[in-house]
Amino acid sequence: MSDRHVTRSKKGRDGDILALCNPGALWSPRPKADAIRDIESRAHTYYVTGEGGTRVSIHVVNGLSGKYLRTDPDNSERNNLDDLPDC
Repeated sequence: MSDRHVTRSKKGRDGDILALCNPGALWSPRPKADAIRDIESRAHTYYVTGEGGTRVSIHVVNGLSGKYLRTDPDNSERNNLDDLPDC
């Protein structure tokens, strides 16, 4: 298992996360379906850097329209996948 630091995200027109990215990383970009499979199988973890350099894990959530990726809600927008720069 490896930890994968996410610094960017690819978004669809409606704001859905389509891929996780970190320019220069061999795994990047990682399509949403593959990242979900990685997390659920515990092959890899994905995280963003939060306030003060803290590690904020990316989780798989079962929504009404299927599975999606997100960080846990908190008071910071810095670690929201929607607010990361595009890749």
